[in-house]
Amino acid sequence: MKKLLTFTLMLSLLFTLTSSKKQFTIYMIGDSTMADKDMKKASEERGWGMVLQGYFTENVVVDNHAVNGRSSKSFIKEGRWQKVLDRMKPGDYLVIQFGHNDEKFKDSMRVTRPWHEFADNYRTYILGAKAKGATPIVMNCVARRNFYNAQTKVEIDDEALRSANRDKYPVSDEKINSDTLVDTHGDYAKVPAVIAREMNVPYIDANKISTDLENGLGVEGSRELHMIKYNGKDNTHYNVYGARLMASLLVDEMAKACPELKPYVRHYDYVVSAKGRGNYLTLQEAVDAIPANGKKTQVLILDGTWQKPAVAKGKKPKYIKYCGAKIK
Repeated sequence: MKKLLTFTLMLSLLFTLTSSKKQFTIYMIGDSTMADKDMKKASEERGWGMVLQGYFTENVVVDNHAVNGRSSKSFIKEGRWQKVLDRMKPGDYLVIQFGHNDEKFKDSMRVTRPWHEFADNYRTYILGAKAKGATPIVMNCVARRNFYNAQTKVEIDDEALRSANRDKYPVSDEKINSDTLVDTHGDYAKVPAVIAREMNVPYIDANKISTDLENGLGVEGSRELHMIKYNGKDNTHYNVYGARLMASLLVDEMAKACPELKPYVRHYDYVVSAKGRGNYLTLQEAVDAIPANGKKTQVLILDGTWQKPAVAKGKKPKYIKYCGAKIK
């Protein structure tokens, strides 16, 4: 009996150790508010999906396929969805977030009707993930920082369009006439919840979460989230701070919607990535930002090979390195 009990305990321990090393991928599909950005341009712009890796243990791989300017339709038409589908495997997750570019009613390549093609595209993504044994997580579009009540052209959020029409369609805080965020998405923000209920899959109201955040910070404070802080115009796209804050909120919602993800979620104030996936591009920058209060401070290093940083008196960094990240 004792031998059987010992054997059972050993199996249980082995299962625990094995399950703690489980590896899976979270695929991301969406638009520019989620997308990775080109670090060669030395911009402060980030999609919230770009920095999501820093909120998970190394067991989890965040594979971000979101692309600037894509709608739920163009993402499929361009063959991008098929590439994700081909890579997906049982135990993986798929985060779906579209809406910003489905609203482009003058662009036949992207526009969809919310309760028709837009809804059907979400169904396509959900069914595809389920067929592969993956878990779809449905999100609606994040809010724009819009405190203007009248009809305006601030909805232009594709970088190429915004650049080409910068003079024709200016975005200016001078037009603000509301102290409460004004919705620009309409039914595009409502459809995903209905589809998620219909198909019995996890749903996260990213629009409400982001709206509450913008309203909580107010007209002036919410500027800190977006690229308007740097270029004076862009109220849609996130900067490093905004993307990290949104990712922090949404990863916790992901863990609520899918409780099995919770053991893999981590929150670090200092994340280093030469690829722009954290809030510091170099290890020295992160160490310099640590308060000199004598307390140990965790610094997550996602990638790169770094020289041992100079550490000022009173600072006690504790380095947590992903596989492949090195300190010489």
